[in-house]
Amino acid sequence: MTVHQETPHRTALVTGANSGLGLAAALELASRDGTRVVGTVRSAEKGQKVRRAAEEAGVEVETRILDVTDAAGCKDVVGEVRPDILVNNAGGTLYAPVADVMEEEARHHLETSLFAPIRLARLAIPHMQERGWGRVIQISSVAGKVSYPLMGWYQAGKHAMEALSDALRLEVAGSGVHVAVVAPGGFRSGISDDMADVAHRYRGSKYATAFRRLDLGFTLVQPFWTDTERVARVIAEAATDPEPKGRYVVGRDAQVTLLVSRIVENFGAAVEFRDKAVRRLIGLP
Repeated sequence: MTVHQETPHRTALVTGANSGLGLAAALELASRDGTRVVGTVRSAEKGQKVRRAAEEAGVEVETRILDVTDAAGCKDVVGEVRPDILVNNAGGTLYAPVADVMEEEARHHLETSLFAPIRLARLAIPHMQERGWGRVIQISSVAGKVSYPLMGWYQAGKHAMEALSDALRLEVAGSGVHVAVVAPGGFRSGISDDMADVAHRYRGSKYATAFRRLDLGFTLVQPFWTDTERVARVIAEAATDPEPKGRYVVGRDAQVTLLVSRIVENFGAAVEFRDKAVRRLIGLP
């Protein structure tokens, strides 16, 4: 007699689900058998956008209003949803010279990109441990391992989040909970618009040339970026694979960047050469 095993029903909580990668990840997870998906958004209007996109895709995605910097709100949503899968996607960019960012702005950025995903993981993991199964998917970037000028605070959040996630993975592995980092290179989203806005804001400053060249560089390399849907499929794979990896690097640009960075870091003289080349290339003062 053949015994058919039913697909276990899982609940996935995806933060920042109203657009871009968050929306793509929510839709992809919702297409997987047995997965209930709840996406967090910051307004009712954004929730309606998610539900319309889900209807068009032929899947169902529930929404909850949440600002991930609101600790009490995070506790309430996680307590209600009790996710088996947590996808920490919510976040934003911060392109500026390190010394130009005031502490208040830096703290807010780190609250969103560092403390919020770790807080949500801390709240969700006990529910996962009760069931003996869980997945925490931390959305990082190639910037989680590599540093460039004019992106220091953005990279600081990603570097720190990856370090904590690596430690957390080791600490909870014995309870059936797995923590994975998904680190894409460039992918098609609103990131190019963000850079264009920053370049405009710095017109007339000593960093004007650097931001203008970065904006141009983003435009030139976009044809080589990864589709958002491909990154979403990797997220879903990390969330559902019986034996997930600890880190997923998505995109050839990310793989090449990390390889070159490791080679350069192993040779002291190469670091000085790289620094001079980068400064000259983007026109830093």
